[in-house]
Amino acid sequence: MPRFADVTTMEVGGRISEFVEPDSRASFLEAIIMADVMGKKLCVIGGGSNMLVSDEDFDGVVVRDKRRQISVLDEAAPVEEGAPHTTTVSATAGVHWDDFVSYCVRMGLAGVEALSGIPGTVGASVVQNIGAYGQEVASVVTAVEVWDREEKAVKTFSREDMDFGYRHSLLKATMYEHGPHTAPTQFYPSPRYIVLEVTFTLLHAQTNAVGMEQLARALGVNVGESFSIQHIRDAVLQIRDAKGMLEDVHRYENPWMVGTVESAPGTALDEGPEGSPESSPEDRNKYSCGSFFMNPLLSQDEADKLPADAPRFPAVDEQGRDVVKTSAAWLIDHAGFKAGYKVAEDSTAGLSTKHTLALTNRGGAQTSDILQLARTIREGVRNTYGVTLVPEPVFIGVEL
Repeated sequence: MPRFADVTTMEVGGRISEFVEPDSRASFLEAIIMADVMGKKLCVIGGGSNMLVSDEDFDGVVVRDKRRQISVLDEAAPVEEGAPHTTTVSATAGVHWDDFVSYCVRMGLAGVEALSGIPGTVGASVVQNIGAYGQEVASVVTAVEVWDREEKAVKTFSREDMDFGYRHSLLKATMYEHGPHTAPTQFYPSPRYIVLEVTFTLLHAQTNAVGMEQLARALGVNVGESFSIQHIRDAVLQIRDAKGMLEDVHRYENPWMVGTVESAPGTALDEGPEGSPESSPEDRNKYSCGSFFMNPLLSQDEADKLPADAPRFPAVDEQGRDVVKTSAAWLIDHAGFKAGYKVAEDSTAGLSTKHTLALTNRGGAQTSDILQLARTIREGVRNTYGVTLVPEPVFIGVEL
């Protein structure tokens, strides 16, 4: 049996009692149902990129969906003359997310190209409602087919049913009693609803609007201008790589990761633009959970207490209230935690040397080392700005 350290991007975590990789719909459902019937802890894992797991042994069942099918269902006719053509595409939950993005770009399907390079799977993408560089998965989801662990039935949720918000979904909400990292529900560390398949509606187009200033600068255009989706993908991969926010391609040489992407050990970076920095097995910046803390959503009064130069963006919270979103990376940096920060010189955990929002395993770290770093940063930001940062990854067997 593997350790969580073998199957997570942070490369930490204890031994797994039972690890199952079903390769059919029936066997995937059977693994989930049997774990629940036997009263075992159930952890449905995707790419292992958004989780921090205890160093202790996990006495439960870890299920990783081995189904990796992408299907073009139809090409919907435009509702009126001149309206854009759209195409409906479905993908099973186990499809590596960037394999899906790459497929869509090759097929001339626009709507997910700015989400290139995000680790994880299609199933995890809708649980977390991933977003980056002006795009969010919620905007292209048509339906999500799930297994309801409580009612023991297959259900299909529409986009509206999914209650998407910033790093939020109906599925994620079923893991906690009162929001992320509050008391866990009976279904934790997996949702009540386990993703089986996701249906997307994408534009049949070779170009799409550029939705974020940083990406627009990289492409030499203005926000809102249309640009080649292949070039948007290339630029996003280059930006993410410069921040150390792409997966380490060498993790797919691990026996427990072989076959989980379309071609191992190649990843999105290998398709990137000519001249992209070469990936290295020693690039410890890639051994992270990605963004460790979510960007805080503040009331106007709370936002007014921040320094004048702190980033502020209009947003809506889970209750539909108008709020102000600020940057967790800015707060961390301005609270004195610079890129490369460690709690001690010989610490095995530290901030990425390229990006203050990524907590990384610098080599030989345990989960306890990552937690010590995270607590130090959270406390420092709270003492400096009165803002308590909320972690983005799912914690299993640990608390911050």
